[in-house]
Parts: sequence; structure tokens; C-alpha cells
Amino acid sequence: MELNEITQKIIGCAIEVHRNLGPGLLESAYEECLAYELNRKGLNLKRQSPTPVVYKQIKLECGYRIDILVENLVIIELKVVDAINPVHEAQILTYMKFSKKPVGLLINFNVTVLKNGIKRYKI
Repeated sequence: MELNEITQKIIGCAIEVHRNLGPGLLESAYEECLAYELNRKGLNLKRQSPTPVVYKQIKLECGYRIDILVENLVIIELKVVDAINPVHEAQILTYMKFSKKPVGLLINFNVTVLKNGIKRYKI
């Protein structure tokens, strides 16, 4: 399956979750429901996947975790915030860099229309 197809399925699943739940819940609720929908679509995923920080020649196990990793290619970082800030974008880009994953989706469920809360990143 190619990256565009995977991200389209992920976005479709996220829209389905948002359509049913709307904004206003905790991030953990959206994560659980999104994982359920992704599994239903037959996508392989890991939740709360550990991501070490690499500094020069050392690897620091600092407890950073990717919310959802799909098909070992796409990082999903979930948010429930008033607005996506540069620090949120820096977070997903850093996760992509350290985990060497080519695509990331930053999804903010705290919006009226979910398409306004999704940003795709590629490195």
C-alpha cells in the first residue's frame, strides 16, 4: 500500500471518529476510537510507540511516545487544543526525524470541522 493510500484511509477514519464524537473529549478517547477504526480498515498500528532521542552517538530513552504509528510508516500525533501551535508542529517533525518515518499527520480533534484540524508533513 502506498503512502497516499494509507494517509487517505487514516484521514477517513479520523473523520468518522470526529463525525460520531465531535469535539470536546480527552485525547485518549480519540486515540482509542481512531485505533479501533484503523484496525477495522485492516491497517497495522502501534499505539504509544516509544521514540528515543538521539544525540550525537548516544540514544536517550526519554519516554517520548508516538501516539499512533500506522504500517510502520505514518506517524499520527493527536491533539485536543484550541489551535495548533509551532511547538506541536516541531513535535511531530522531531518524531519523524528520530524515528526516520517519511510522513506524519497532526490531527486536532478540537475543531468544528475535522478537515480544518489535520496537517500532513513529509520529510
